[in-house]
Amino acid sequence: MPQLIALLFDARNKAHIAHLQTTSYSQHKALEEFYNAVIDIADSLAENHQGRNGIINDYPVVNNPSDAVQLVATLRSWVDANRADCGAETEIQNIIDTLQSLNNETLYKLNNLR
Repeated sequence: MPQLIALLFDARNKAHIAHLQTTSYSQHKALEEFYNAVIDIADSLAENHQGRNGIINDYPVVNNPSDAVQLVATLRSWVDANRADCGAETEIQNIIDTLQSLNNETLYKLNNLR
């Protein structure tokens, strides 16, 4: 869980930078939606996890890709591969489902809307 939360914080920052650098209005808006939503998801995951398992005292340093599409695709793939290690509790898995929905919607917008 600490790695997932760290990945989400890093993704939020990189998405915000990409939002400011893109010349595409649709990417600009898609990234804005992503970085606003992903931080709420990270906060909810951390609070739910800590409510069940205690305070997370150590977060790893992570480094997501800077390219917007790669960033979201990498995050989605990481979650697919590691979600079982983030807790089996249904309330935590539901939040992870919300994250994956955000990733899917953002990738759709980044790849298909111009």
